[in-house]
Amino acid sequence: MPEQPYTTVIGLEVHVQLATQSKLFCRCSTQFGAEPNTQTCPVCTGLPGTLPVMNAHAFELSLQTAIALNCDIPGFTKWDRKQYYYPDLPKGYQISQFDLPMSDDGYLEIADPKDRFEPKRVRILRAHLEEDAGKSVHDEAAGKADSEIDLNRTGTPLLEIVSEPDMRSSLEARAFLQELKLLLTYIGVSDCNMQEGSLRVDANVNLHLEKDSEKVATPIVEIKNMNSFRAVERAIDYEAKRQYDEWQETGRRLGESPKQTRGWDDAAGVTRGQRSKEESSDYRYFPDPDLMPVTTTAEQVEAVRAALPELPAGLRQRLGDDYSLGHYDADVLVNQGRPVVDYYLTAADASGDPKLTCNWVTQEVLRELKDKEITIEQFGVSAERLAGLVKGIDSGAIPGPRGREVFTTMLADDCDAQEATSKLGIEQVDESELVALCQKLVDANPKIVADVKAGKQQAVGALIGQAKAQNPNVDPGRVREICLELAQQS
Repeated sequence: MPEQPYTTVIGLEVHVQLATQSKLFCRCSTQFGAEPNTQTCPVCTGLPGTLPVMNAHAFELSLQTAIALNCDIPGFTKWDRKQYYYPDLPKGYQISQFDLPMSDDGYLEIADPKDRFEPKRVRILRAHLEEDAGKSVHDEAAGKADSEIDLNRTGTPLLEIVSEPDMRSSLEARAFLQELKLLLTYIGVSDCNMQEGSLRVDANVNLHLEKDSEKVATPIVEIKNMNSFRAVERAIDYEAKRQYDEWQETGRRLGESPKQTRGWDDAAGVTRGQRSKEESSDYRYFPDPDLMPVTTTAEQVEAVRAALPELPAGLRQRLGDDYSLGHYDADVLVNQGRPVVDYYLTAADASGDPKLTCNWVTQEVLRELKDKEITIEQFGVSAERLAGLVKGIDSGAIPGPRGREVFTTMLADDCDAQEATSKLGIEQVDESELVALCQKLVDANPKIVADVKAGKQQAVGALIGQAKAQNPNVDPGRVREICLELAQQS
């Protein structure tokens, strides 16, 4: 693939709906799927004379997230009004945080198990709390093009996580989002369901390139309306090429035109211009007079830090250090969620063979979970029983090639490996008996022996088939080794 004549510069703004039962400044429910405008009250719709009261749980969840993202936590933060008009913003302003956010200056480490880019640290500019707006619903199917407003989301607590423009490819951006989502679900602050709006992403994209030995940059474009990580990846790739084509045509540089907002049309695979992007001064921020500032002590921060569960990055490291798993295997396990990792740890500790246990979990167990659409908690083979299967294979009591038969029987009959082995009639073959069988086959097949001596080692496969026909319990790998050795000696 030819090298691109430009560098793509990417920063992300991620809005995360926090897992609270009620909204940020009132007691209205945040449950998804209710009838439009049934989860509202005078506070979240901004009726005159109402006063907001901060949801302490929302702040606690934000604090957990910020600390997990290695952010600095100031001792003092306040609320600001961000003034702008949207039909689905009934107050005419959004309660947010401007110059004194609840956290800043963090980072998130990203890597690719397939080594398509170098591991790197993406800096977090800030993470701040704010309330959500409502939702405009456009009815174009009936041909009327009517728009209606649903205010159920108004006031829902959001944590906006803003990265520095440290990513240089759509692949890195997707890896950042996947790692962020994984971290958020591990600490339990959000379900991150993009289809329900619990996680929304805006991407800021521009290009750095050279012209006549001068380094130049294209105007920054903010891309919206992306409802999947795949869409984010596609939108960034499209926008980078569009900006390069535009720059070649116009030569327009950063600062020569305002920042633009473009929407992603996933069906067409293009970004479309929406409006010029406002600057912070356009929002006329000022401190919200109805809300008290929030103070956080160093002792509170340390208590939250100590209570955090093991994070994905640390868990991958432990799987590598303590269980000798490669980065790819550790990544596959960790990406399945903590319950799957705990299942693996229990099985690996009991079996004494971490690598073989990992193979069984990442291949057979995960395949069963996917096919049956169940969770690991609902899976029919316990971690202890899987460990018994691995130990049986390691000891030779269960021939490796018949392990899947045993596994399938364990699932079907709700039994352990020993019971399944007995039901299948599997018996360990004595080594002397195996050698005698192989000698008999070698003596009876001089043509195969001649082929082996001539360098055609694959010819021994026929002997393996004959051995299994006479005794289905033989280990094909061991039969191959013995037959090759006897053939060379004959």
